[in-house]
Amino acid sequence: MAKPILTILLLTCLLKGNAQVYSNFPETDQFLARMAQKGIIEFHDIVKPLERKYILKSLDSVRAYSELLTGVEKKELAFYLQEFQFDRPAIGPDYTFMVRDAFNRLRAFSYRDRDFRLTIDPYIITGFDQNPDSLEMVSRLGAGFQLMGYAGKNFGFQLSFRDINEHGSFDPNRIENERPGIIRKDTANKEVLNYSQLRAWFGYSNRMLNISAGFDKFTWGYGETGKLIVSDKAPSYPQWRVSFNPVKWLRFQYMHAWLQSGVLDSARSYGTGNTVYGGERQFYVPKFFATHSLQLTPFKGLDFHIGESITYSDKLELAYLVPVTFFKAFDNLKYNDNILTGANGQLFLGISSRNHIPNTHLYGTLLIDEIRFSELWNRSKSRNHMGYNAGISITDPGIPYLTLSAEYTRITPFVYRNLLPAQNFTHSDDPLGDWMGNNADRLTYAIRYTPLPRLKLQARYLKIRKGGAGTLEQQYFQTPQPDFLFDYRYSREMISGFVDYEFINNAFLKFRIDFSEQMPAAGLPTKGVASTIGFYFGL
Repeated sequence: MAKPILTILLLTCLLKGNAQVYSNFPETDQFLARMAQKGIIEFHDIVKPLERKYILKSLDSVRAYSELLTGVEKKELAFYLQEFQFDRPAIGPDYTFMVRDAFNRLRAFSYRDRDFRLTIDPYIITGFDQNPDSLEMVSRLGAGFQLMGYAGKNFGFQLSFRDINEHGSFDPNRIENERPGIIRKDTANKEVLNYSQLRAWFGYSNRMLNISAGFDKFTWGYGETGKLIVSDKAPSYPQWRVSFNPVKWLRFQYMHAWLQSGVLDSARSYGTGNTVYGGERQFYVPKFFATHSLQLTPFKGLDFHIGESITYSDKLELAYLVPVTFFKAFDNLKYNDNILTGANGQLFLGISSRNHIPNTHLYGTLLIDEIRFSELWNRSKSRNHMGYNAGISITDPGIPYLTLSAEYTRITPFVYRNLLPAQNFTHSDDPLGDWMGNNADRLTYAIRYTPLPRLKLQARYLKIRKGGAGTLEQQYFQTPQPDFLFDYRYSREMISGFVDYEFINNAFLKFRIDFSEQMPAAGLPTKGVASTIGFYFGL
């Protein structure tokens, strides 16, 4: 496994390059996406996380057109540049400790010279949530650290770790909601929900090629309240990434991940010779995931995407470690199209248009999990397991920094699911795709407004309809296939309000309130009110 990755890294090091570190600042991403929506810059953000140097380059592009910005936008641009100035080549040497650096960014520790840069900051999280069912409060407290840096012109590295405790009426499962999935630690105190969040990267880049290995989340697609192809619902996982941008109009993205199947491998498990904790050494069935996509940009603001993904199990397959392998074709050739020995593959398409209608972003995505083209329109024989979303966003509709958006997502029955449990589209039992799962749809309306620099206000309406999961027998053998929303379970409506303020770089006050009503197929509707207030501090 390590040999092909190591070989590529060594070959790449022979090229003149620049170090690479990934960003984790969604506010900056949203600012730049809005600048692209207004036609000020060109910004490619369908795959995240983005490289910090790419974000810095994009911020510099916005600064070149500063005469087109409002006063609020100019102040936000200056604020975000403070965060990413660290990524410029150093003149140094200089260092700071618990003061502002050369770019007026407060840091716990920062060192810069011509060949090496390093910054280390603490992380603190504290806040309260309200359970919408019991109305009881959940307290949240966490701490950690984050560091990043560059070694010479070629290499970048970063590490962040957060350990978080929740007390009270917490939600340990986080099923069919937007909250990020977690891996709960087994502690003696069952009244405490303890989990960790980890990010780590080591990477190399040159003018055209970026290669990195790390532990993080990976997302693909656009979505107001969820992403259809690959979302951030599941916890982080080990992965390696390649991005290739040889010319302005062509981009290639690849990622291979090592996942947790949650399926015990009884054949490999063995007794330990004692009775402690059951007396058995346990192993899980190995699980892996790979995806790659091609982006074509015929002219500014218009992007076409085509890609595929593969979820496979049991053993690492070299072919899927090769970024340009046609996954589905290899799976069919190697296993002679035997469904019991093959993998779980998907194809996807996407389109994005920014500012072709002034100040407007239009986008759409199609996911094909399984399709019979020969019976596509034959209702009695078709097997079309697909999902799609379409959205529109309009900014500055007569009021500066006001953005209106609408989106619809529909996922037909049985998408994401496989007859082999280890090949379901999940990691640690959390969805890799959209959090609402299959046999469901969602309509979203949102209004965003920034009256003052870094003060974000948002109101949102969301409606979900959800059907049952069905059985594997229905999925593979029932003809015709069950209708959309068969075994209807519930509909849910939610109105939410958000207030976020970033008072210094990477230090936030956040407030959210949700009013929800769930109407089951049988029984009485239930209403709930939930609120969240939190303080997040990471220099």
